[in-house]
Amino acid sequence: IQKRWRGYYVRKYIHNYYALKKYLEAISVNNEIVRNELQEYAEMKEKEEKRKDIEKKEKEKKYQARKMHYLLSTEKIAGIYNSPFRKSPDPMELLLRKSKPLSHRQQQMKSPLSYELYDWPTCKRPPTFSTAQPLPPIGRQKPQGPFRDTAEVLQQRHKPLEPTLRVAASINSPPEKAREEMKKEEWRNCIHDNEFLPFSSYHKNEKYDPSIHRSVKYGQETYGIKHFREVQPKKWVADKVSHCIF
Repeated sequence: IQKRWRGYYVRKYIHNYYALKKYLEAISVNNEIVRNELQEYAEMKEKEEKRKDIEKKEKEKKYQARKMHYLLSTEKIAGIYNSPFRKSPDPMELLLRKSKPLSHRQQQMKSPLSYELYDWPTCKRPPTFSTAQPLPPIGRQKPQGPFRDTAEVLQQRHKPLEPTLRVAASINSPPEKAREEMKKEEWRNCIHDNEFLPFSSYHKNEKYDPSIHRSVKYGQETYGIKHFREVQPKKWVADKVSHCIF
């Protein structure tokens, strides 16, 4: 009786089959709704990414058109995007006509030679007599073309003098003094101090340093120097060497 009652009570109030079935159906419906919402959100994000990518490409294309505005066709000369062999001009040509040329920005860069020019040729600091404020930079545009930077040109123009010994030495100084200076310079910059003595008698008093292979008591193997095939006559069966005859 207790077994029958426990089974009935569990099936009725604890593990209700119909309530569990209804709960699972509600979960499946909720999962379907969430899946549809996630799919719509993914599609919306994909469309937004595509739109941003298209806008970025259009922006880059417009920037390139403004940057290459000098390739626009004129009344006399056709540009590279307006070939006479085409029926209609290239879309880039139409974009060049609509876009405005890109203006050069006035970059206020500090010249690296602002302090080095004062040190040339003898001054080590700015002159003390100039009490006025420096003039503002001239607002001129950089010329278009493969020109070098102004600071680099000034550095090459005002680089310090590097005279040779003939120019640096005084004209009234004796030649011996100049030769002494040259010897000191050569001694300072020499690679090694061993003098080159190409005479055969110089190496007679030197002690012979044996090599690593000759210094051991066993000596060096003769294989490869005196013979190339090892021969052991003590192990021969006959007194004569057998030859292979074909």
